[in-house]
Amino acid sequence: MVVGSVAYSAGMTLAEERAIIGALSPSRAGDFMTCPLLYRFRVIDQLPERPSPAAVRGTLVHAVLERLYDLPAEARTTAAAQDLLEPQWERLLTDEPEYAGLFETDEERAQWLAQARTMVERYFTLEDPRLLEPAEREMYVETVLESGLLLRGYIDRLDVAPTGEIRVVDYKTGTAPRRDFEAKALFQMKFYALALWRLNGTVPRMLQLMYLGNGEILRYTPDEADLRATERKVQALWEAIERAVRTKEWRHRPSRLCDWCDHQALCPEFGGTPPPVPDHRPGTSSRGRGRPRSATDEL
Repeated sequence: MVVGSVAYSAGMTLAEERAIIGALSPSRAGDFMTCPLLYRFRVIDQLPERPSPAAVRGTLVHAVLERLYDLPAEARTTAAAQDLLEPQWERLLTDEPEYAGLFETDEERAQWLAQARTMVERYFTLEDPRLLEPAEREMYVETVLESGLLLRGYIDRLDVAPTGEIRVVDYKTGTAPRRDFEAKALFQMKFYALALWRLNGTVPRMLQLMYLGNGEILRYTPDEADLRATERKVQALWEAIERAVRTKEWRHRPSRLCDWCDHQALCPEFGGTPPPVPDHRPGTSSRGRGRPRSATDEL
């Protein structure tokens, strides 16, 4: 679609050809900042990971909220959204049959679905979808920086006002972070804002994180200085990744998140030994919108 002088489509990609030195998404950038060894296991080794109930629940809730806006405005009610849960869960099971193994009993599955229902219901306490007409939903976006680094990711929702102002919206199924952790939460949103700015020269008016775990909204108004600083940070992250590739030094960084890591058996923090580093570099190709978003992209 076109609003004002800015064009948006469901899969925004860079039109011009430019030599690409590497690719980075907010999720993988977050992995490296959290633990370089985790980044290595996911991107270099490409080790499989078990889907977690929390991550898959996030995927389900995101799917329901995306499909909700397929309905006419007046039909976007809490009851209609709840009615979407079971069909979307069945669709996920068809696409990813291994999700059926997440639960040992029907009771566990019912409790998990009830938590998803609560999150969907809580969404309606934060905004009224009958009053909104998103420009894009589940939007794949990519751009290439002057350095040749390709930025890519999925934006949950893009709202464009009649005046052309842009709001980037992301749904989170966790709870809002404490104030001293807000900057880390906003990095993903600034990453998206940077990609949109470099694509179209327009700085989004608002970045909005909607936390469905506790019903809070975190809003931020970026400016060009913010996005230039984000670009420098992203570039520095990539240079650090390149150094790790060259030196084959992927340090582990212990944190509370280690408790949920699938790779404890290979991590020195838990007495494990990482396998030899494979001869593989981070991908440089465009991911494109044909490949489905994975559950880990929700984290």
